[in-house]
Amino acid sequence: MKELRQIIPLIIKNGLCNEPLFQTKLVSLFCNYGSVADAARVFEPSEEKLDVLYHTLLKGYAKNSSLDEALSFFFRMKHDDVKPIVYNFTYLLKVCGDTADLRRGKEIHGQLVANGFASNVFAMTGVVNMYAKCRQIGEAYKMFDRLPHRDLVSWNTIISGYAQNCWAAPALELVLHMQEEGQRPDSITLVTILPAVADVGSLSIGKSIHGYAVRAGFECLVNVSTALLDMYSKCKSVKTARVIFDGIEKRTVVTWNSMIDGYVENENPEEAIAIFEKMLDERVEPTNVTVMGALHACADLGDLERGMFVHKLLTRLKLDSNISVMNSLISMYSKCKRVDLAAGIFNNLREKTLVSWNAMILGFTQNGRVSEALNHFCWMHSQNVQPDTFTMVSVIPALAELSVTRQAKWIHGLVIRSCMDKNIYVMTALIDMYAKCGAVDTARKLFDMMEYRHVITWNAMIDGYGTHGLGGSAVELFKAMQKGTVKPNDITFLSILSACSHSGLVDEGLHYFDSMKQDYGIEPTMDHYGSVVDLLGRAGRLKEAWDFIQKMPIEPGITVFGAMLGACKIHKNVELGEQAANKLFELNPQEGGYHVLLANIYATASMWSKVAEVRKIMDKEGLQKTPGCSLVELRNEVHSFYSGSTDHPQSKRIYAFLETLVDEIKAAGYVPDTHSIHDVEDDVKEQLLNSHSERLAIAFGLLNTSPGTTIHIRKNLRVCGDCHNATKYISLVTEREIIVRDMQRFHHFKNGTCSCGDYW
Repeated sequence: MKELRQIIPLIIKNGLCNEPLFQTKLVSLFCNYGSVADAARVFEPSEEKLDVLYHTLLKGYAKNSSLDEALSFFFRMKHDDVKPIVYNFTYLLKVCGDTADLRRGKEIHGQLVANGFASNVFAMTGVVNMYAKCRQIGEAYKMFDRLPHRDLVSWNTIISGYAQNCWAAPALELVLHMQEEGQRPDSITLVTILPAVADVGSLSIGKSIHGYAVRAGFECLVNVSTALLDMYSKCKSVKTARVIFDGIEKRTVVTWNSMIDGYVENENPEEAIAIFEKMLDERVEPTNVTVMGALHACADLGDLERGMFVHKLLTRLKLDSNISVMNSLISMYSKCKRVDLAAGIFNNLREKTLVSWNAMILGFTQNGRVSEALNHFCWMHSQNVQPDTFTMVSVIPALAELSVTRQAKWIHGLVIRSCMDKNIYVMTALIDMYAKCGAVDTARKLFDMMEYRHVITWNAMIDGYGTHGLGGSAVELFKAMQKGTVKPNDITFLSILSACSHSGLVDEGLHYFDSMKQDYGIEPTMDHYGSVVDLLGRAGRLKEAWDFIQKMPIEPGITVFGAMLGACKIHKNVELGEQAANKLFELNPQEGGYHVLLANIYATASMWSKVAEVRKIMDKEGLQKTPGCSLVELRNEVHSFYSGSTDHPQSKRIYAFLETLVDEIKAAGYVPDTHSIHDVEDDVKEQLLNSHSERLAIAFGLLNTSPGTTIHIRKNLRVCGDCHNATKYISLVTEREIIVRDMQRFHHFKNGTCSCGDYW
């Protein structure tokens, strides 16, 4: 541009500024450099404007200005009696397609016909392209079908239209038809059709196209090779994609991006980061797409350090103004457990898109900060940002964690009013939510209402039955699933094993564990092995559980030994408990819950010196016991109670009420279990038991609700044996139903009994 401006005085000095040739060339050059304003300054003073000058400036407006300005100049041409040429229409149609302006696209189509270009293949191909980009693929095909002659460009345009509008199968059929009509696919055809192959996931078709590309000599073209590696990645053949990538001599940034995304999509984030780092080493400048792929990989790895490096890099590249990049950054920090940093980025965004809100809400939900997730959902609503299905799937799990039925009904109503009650993922989230709110019957009603069910829908319902101790119902539902077309996955088997474990269905659980690999070819993971140990251990078959661990084909992990230790606590087996704990502690678990389990095993056996040793180790290693916390909702407010806490406004009233309540349940037959408490008087032991978080929450609920109202409690830990026993008696003497959801399952207390049958 600088050089162009410097030669203008020379043109004026030599009297060439009125020469049509120079005028047209100057307008063309200014337009090519994106300066339509300068082009117009050359155009306007010209006394004798040739038609070619109009056509050149119109092309400039179409490429560099808004559609309004381009059309305005087009109508001026008509006013100045300049006869349109075919290129005028193709330029304008392209702008209409790029902006998806169907109304004005139709107007230009009408003008094109009126000017006699309805039989012009070049012009009508532009019409086909416009309709396809405006998502009117039916109209696009009508225009294509009326062409008197179809050249290669026409075929590529209609194939691209179908492929880009997610009509992969018809796009592939058109490739066959074009060959039947004597047109051989070129490199553009291949680059267009390979994404459609990826969409249908047909590796065999992809290989056929690859073979054609090799025979036709197109494989050496970087755009074709890039499209091939992208296709192989999306067809789950990432090793072949890598071979193609390594064989490309001159890789474009798109090639690098495709390989990074390929590894991310195939759940190999470590390799994605390795490719990203290699790209940087070769001094290829990353784009926004590169950075988003790298951030996704860091998020999947939970690698905060490398995520922060990418953050610094994108800032240096001035990509921090790109909203899509910043949304990816929010997701990365959220998945790396730094939702505080994610929130800081979100709050500093000048313009928050729906994706921004969704990423932030999901981030809070994933990190257990459900109140913030709900607050941001309400804030989003107040900003008149309409939620989509992803928003609902992000916020519904937050409500599920709160386990408040009234709020569950509220979000369900919003889903219906938003016409999202036919979306399979939203409905699955609702099923999971109702099950976690204690309304498993409502969850089943929604399940039965669904016309189509995804595997995650079956998983949610089976898991819901399992957490409510309804193992028989879970097994029946699993059998129904086996008879249908939806195949169980690894999560399905995890859910059914857990359901069998909570209901004592040991033989059934062992059968499903064997069936998993034999009948479905699913390799058990550490969680599956842990579930079998839990299944056997809860049933008291501790020796079988220990032998099962010894025979595992993979090295047992924390979850396996943790399940064994928990079973030893239930059945008071010190010897196996010590063996499991020793193996477990070699793996360096990061939380103190397992040490507490061992200490409780020792306490039950009155081995107080051993208890002291465990506590000393915990102090030395800085391990903390997770404090018990119970939640209860009352009149739109969630009240939190920690064990032994006295900071609630009603604390004095709650503790006084508990003293009276304990006397009543003792009279009904309750005997406190104080064996796990040492070195204090008996009355103090009972006071310590009475200060457990679930009892405080239950007392608060009883005090603040009318007789007959069901009390819903949410606890972050497993309910202890004494509290479980006490709650049965409380339900008896108060004639209330009390529903407690702990970290593992639901307990429905009513008339002195619990739904778990004391098997949990």
